[in-house]
Amino acid sequence: MPGVCLITGGARGIGAATARRVAADGLAVAIGCRERLDTARALAAEIEAAGGRAVAVSGDVVNEADIVAMFEATEQALGPVSRLVNAAGISHRAPIEQQDAAAVTRLMAVNVTGLILCCREAVRRMPEGGGAVVNVSSMAATIGGRPGASVYAASKAAVDAFTTGLAKEVAARGIRVNAVRPGMVRTDMTEEQLADPAAAAAIAASIPMQRVGEAAEIAEAIAWLLSPAASFVSGAHLNAGGGGFVIGARG
Repeated sequence: MPGVCLITGGARGIGAATARRVAADGLAVAIGCRERLDTARALAAEIEAAGGRAVAVSGDVVNEADIVAMFEATEQALGPVSRLVNAAGISHRAPIEQQDAAAVTRLMAVNVTGLILCCREAVRRMPEGGGAVVNVSSMAATIGGRPGASVYAASKAAVDAFTTGLAKEVAARGIRVNAVRPGMVRTDMTEEQLADPAAAAAIAASIPMQRVGEAAEIAEAIAWLLSPAASFVSGAHLNAGGGGFVIGARG
């Protein structure tokens, strides 16, 4: 599968797993990161050692100039971006009484505004014949989140709505836009939450498959949506959450 894929949040978790997976499909990969540049460079070296093409590009998705710079660096190193995976995201768990404007603003800036601007740059730059975008949403968008995650859930619901609208806007140009909704996945973002055995057991019990997911499993879904196998799929929201939520479960 020829082409160039930029992955924001590509140095860790779902982003890193996706970088490895799509590189195996033949895509050249730009691994976007905010502060883990050494990790991103190590991943790029790993991909190149396996016969792929990869580069690390740094930038903060809350900064519009950084977003433009990431795309420009990708183009200079690998060529025009034909695939975009918006995996950069942050979480903030707190009761509403403890929320403050700075935390909410930061969450929305990363999870929503940054994602929208990355899509803007991708659409502006995608070559003749179109491309594909996958936005990493969350199952939280479907139920309002687990306890303390209502603001996070709201940010992902915004991602879902934007994905639906953008898919319609750019379909005639051959650009497909889809979202993947992971459930609870074992990454560095969730390791503290899953470190407590009782909490981990309660979370697993709330999932029909009775376990949390792995980043590589989400990467498979993303890779499919980026591939020609999904050529007639756009505006979709692919749930990758182990079956959803068990009604009445705790966690």
